[in-house]
Amino acid sequence: MRVVFTKGPGTSYDIAVHRETGPALAPRNGPGGHPYLPHDLVHFLVEAEAGIGLGVYGRLAAGDNGLFWPADPAERAKAARRRKSRPVKASPRAQADMALSEHLAGIAVPVWEVRRGHARQLPAYVTAGGILPVVDRIVSRFDEYADRWHALPVGGSLTLVW
Repeated sequence: MRVVFTKGPGTSYDIAVHRETGPALAPRNGPGGHPYLPHDLVHFLVEAEAGIGLGVYGRLAAGDNGLFWPADPAERAKAARRRKSRPVKASPRAQADMALSEHLAGIAVPVWEVRRGHARQLPAYVTAGGILPVVDRIVSRFDEYADRWHALPVGGSLTLVW
């Protein structure tokens, strides 16, 4: 699966997923908010580095639509009917993987910001638990992509493979 992050003005961005399993998905806007580490890029890197199989990207690769809608209007209507008639309940493992992705992202971003000089100190919730070795690996992955993202012009993109 290929995931394309396209930079918009300010801290906005679009994300497109090109996959082999499941219907083709329409691109969507990301939540933005960070000039170096877009939220969805953070989760991609966290899940890839930590080996989280049923987070956002593992589920998309397996055919789940996640926060996306099918690109084909007929498929989109079918998906909407399915969601309305039988809401999707994630498995306990998928719920745990999503929670782990959020937890690690919430630790790794402030660690990266302090190490790069974008923040002065870590939040108390990070220092209380210590820094796990996986967080160091994730922060190294952030270093690989943060400056590349920041340097992109509006309309430029990064493509990552899941």
